[in-house]
Amino acid sequence: MPITLRAGVLQAPTEYGIALLDEDTGRYWTLNPTAASVLRTLLAGGTHQDAARVLYTDYDTDPETAAADVLDLLDELRAAHLIEA
Repeated sequence: MPITLRAGVLQAPTEYGIALLDEDTGRYWTLNPTAASVLRTLLAGGTHQDAARVLYTDYDTDPETAAADVLDLLDELRAAHLIEA
């Protein structure tokens, strides 16, 4: 299921990953490089399996941990109302 950023959520690349700004609340979040890779993959139309593959290919982790990390990040982004699926 593809995801998008919710209307009113802006993203900006940073030296250390991605910053997300919720214009409605004024709150912002910073995503580290691994979380930024996951978000970029998902916003480009990739599945959570694709994002997990990026993690275990590009970073030193195993497939099960990578899959769990992707799902955890998705849960956090949904809970913060930053994404729409």
